[in-house]
Amino acid sequence: MPPLSEVIAALENLWPAERAEAWDAVGTVVGDPGQEVTRVLFAVDPVQEIVDEAVKLDADLLVTHHPLYLRGTTTVAASHFKGRVVHTLIKNDIALHVAHTNADTADPGVSDALAGALDLRVVGPLVPDPTDPSGRRGLGRICELDHPVTVRELAERAAARLPATAQGIRVAGAPGATVRTIAVSGGSGDSLFDAVRAAGVDAFLTADLRHHPASEAVSHTPLALLDAAHWATEWPWCELAAAQLDEISDRHGWDLRVHVSKTVTDPWTSHSPSPGAPN
Repeated sequence: MPPLSEVIAALENLWPAERAEAWDAVGTVVGDPGQEVTRVLFAVDPVQEIVDEAVKLDADLLVTHHPLYLRGTTTVAASHFKGRVVHTLIKNDIALHVAHTNADTADPGVSDALAGALDLRVVGPLVPDPTDPSGRRGLGRICELDHPVTVRELAERAAARLPATAQGIRVAGAPGATVRTIAVSGGSGDSLFDAVRAAGVDAFLTADLRHHPASEAVSHTPLALLDAAHWATEWPWCELAAAQLDEISDRHGWDLRVHVSKTVTDPWTSHSPSPGAPN
């Protein structure tokens, strides 16, 4: 079995820490470099529910997309919920590694996985990484559909293909409008509207769209918006990342057991539609 240091080196090769945004907090949070790794769990959020799942699974390494401490801390006391996560991990010899914005811009990355879940053909990045001579890395993806569909049909496809959440898929724009090209971005995407408009696509699927940016976007252009739950748009990356580690394990003869958590950690747990609201 490989030591943690070798597995982390392989993960860093997939998602180099230096490609993360300056404000981000990625890399190994907890773990002894010399400990052996036999079982790995991938998840979006490093919350207690996921850590407890890693304990039950007898995992040695938990890899999450979201950081545990994005803005730093002065304590890991178990009286705080993040401190309890750290205590549980250490007590059970489970390492924690984070790949966040460095996985967003990777090739393949978070938005590639989102496009794959929806059977979209990736044309290129929405916001290319200027340091990538191949032009394949960057934020978001511009995609094409195999055949035109309506906005309503695309929303139904997203609702069926992405993990079920209380929010489902919110839509802005004419439901019957035709979609041939679409931009996708896993996670919060309304900071990318300028790039989406410049791309000239028919629709944009992302998460966490705010009122004013969305209102301005649909007022100025015929762009359709599909707003999914943040967690749901990033969960497909867990399956992609697990497959990548599986391939590395096979190549090195590590015989790792790699798992993907199906636990829904989206914070919204229910939805009550307004009477008479449009559907």
